[in-house]
Amino acid sequence: MSILRAIFSHPSGRIGGTIVVIYLAVALLGMFDVTPYSPLQQFRIDRLHAPNAVYWMGTDLFGRDIASRLMNGIGQSFLVAFCSVAIATFAGTILGLTAAWFGKAWDGLVMRIMDVLLAFPAILLALLIIAVVGPGTWTSVAAIAIVYTPIFTRVVRGPALSIKAREFVDAARTFGSSRRYILTRHLLLNLVAPLTVQVTLALAWSLLTEAGLSFLGLGTQPPASSLGLMLADSRNLMENAPWMLIFPAVAIMISILGFNLLGDALRDILDPKTRRSAP
Repeated sequence: MSILRAIFSHPSGRIGGTIVVIYLAVALLGMFDVTPYSPLQQFRIDRLHAPNAVYWMGTDLFGRDIASRLMNGIGQSFLVAFCSVAIATFAGTILGLTAAWFGKAWDGLVMRIMDVLLAFPAILLALLIIAVVGPGTWTSVAAIAIVYTPIFTRVVRGPALSIKAREFVDAARTFGSSRRYILTRHLLLNLVAPLTVQVTLALAWSLLTEAGLSFLGLGTQPPASSLGLMLADSRNLMENAPWMLIFPAVAIMISILGFNLLGDALRDILDPKTRRSAP
């Protein structure tokens, strides 16, 4: 609870945390289809209605309620983002810890592979993976996870190398502690702070990447809804139905802003070097 109090006493944390909590609630409602209308239900006679008392955010070309599709799209986008970041965090942590611990050939091999992956812009590498495997929601999860694994590997490896050389790790070895115990109890626990900050920021990046992939038709496939797919549907109707573009675009912008603000607050709270007193 102390970390929650610290977050909501921090200016950025208060704003970012509130945004994230609201989005998580909306995402859960959307994932379980607790929406004003079914996201797939078409009201043909109400095509391209502007926002009104019945359809709060208007309707699209097929008469589907944009508010319902937006809630469902937020749930879909968050599902992809959280799953991909969870996989990237797990894989990157394992690779970074083992590279720091074993060193030598294994360290060189892992980091050279990570360097190759980092040489590609994130969206281009994701596009390459999807072009080989094929479009789809879970393909997007795998592609985004692969794209962001090198970042977590580097975030873990650097501090792990420093912690590995500390006296308490040598003492643990001297007293016969197992390798697993040292890696989890001494190295991993001391990496929780940077990992937490990195996860928060990676969620913002993955949301943007997922939206880009769906916009290009390589992520979530119709008739399912996602924020990027809703933007793609609005391309030819921007002049006649601007609400189809405005609402998903604003939803993407605010969600990314929320995670970035929360990440900044966590960095200030968890890192003594950058910690500052909240006004």
